[in-house]
Amino acid sequence: MTAHHPLRPLLFALLGFALAGGPAACSRATPPASTPRPATDSPASTDSVAAAAATDPAAVVPDGSPRLVDSAAGSVHVQYRVYGAGEPLLVLIHGWSCDSNYWQAQVADLKSRYTVATVDLAGHGGSGANRSDWSMAAFGADVAAVVAALPKHPQVVLVGHSMGGPVMVEAARQIGPRVIGLIGVDTLKNIGLPRPHDSALRPRLAALEQDFIGTTRAMVESSLFAPGSDPTLMRRIADDMSQAPPAVAIPAMRALLSWDGADTMRALSVPIVAINADLGGVTDEARIRKQVPDFRAVIVPGLGHFLMMEDPARFNPILDTEIRALLQHAAAAATG
Repeated sequence: MTAHHPLRPLLFALLGFALAGGPAACSRATPPASTPRPATDSPASTDSVAAAAATDPAAVVPDGSPRLVDSAAGSVHVQYRVYGAGEPLLVLIHGWSCDSNYWQAQVADLKSRYTVATVDLAGHGGSGANRSDWSMAAFGADVAAVVAALPKHPQVVLVGHSMGGPVMVEAARQIGPRVIGLIGVDTLKNIGLPRPHDSALRPRLAALEQDFIGTTRAMVESSLFAPGSDPTLMRRIADDMSQAPPAVAIPAMRALLSWDGADTMRALSVPIVAINADLGGVTDEARIRKQVPDFRAVIVPGLGHFLMMEDPARFNPILDTEIRALLQHAAAAATG
């Protein structure tokens, strides 16, 4: 692994805001799921499930079948899947140049207790890309559309990895009081810090424009994994992310770097917790709490940016603990 790639400063700037939420096309390499990926659904089966859900929202749709909903951001279709039948509704949001398969190591465990929705943000996975707005607010509208399509769940917890952190913040603003809390995964580290200056980022973004595949692969391999990480997982993620469509990934990255969510986070008035790795430095919880008093960090040492994939046996109980804490907080608020 290269010790100091020239784009390392850009990566840590991105990780601070939440590197995640770019595009993934259907023609990409096999996603690096920690558990086997479900067989690809045929267009006919996907269309039939989507049609059944559209014509009768109460229709019984097979667990994990692809569903479609139109996002308010450009009327692009967003693909999502639903698992389980418990409460609350958990919505798992992927990061930059990833897709919903990055959460596969969590779905089986979570669906035994909760209802779980995994989302392909627009321009990623099975979702459409026929729009030009790749802002965090537009991605938030994708998530809000999925939540609106699942109205029977009164309580919603949003879980966002990397760029999915800013996306979940924007989604929570749009969804409203159904959201009882937010859980970030290796994200929101730079809240309260000045954004990187354009003059420093411009040449590094230009490298993505000139050689998206090579630059993305190098960034992933040099900066997103801790020493001793599984080389096979590292290679699979680097291969997958480097195949994302640049027409979505690059403007999404620009939007991510310009996002300043402290005001939005403060206005939400719900607990926000980040389960973060210590890669690149421990999250400065005290600094962030000066901006967002309801913020809390849980640090998982020794793992890289994709901690939910690198060590699910360690990560999943932490995630479940934080979900239960949000439920207890919501119950106490309702009775107090």
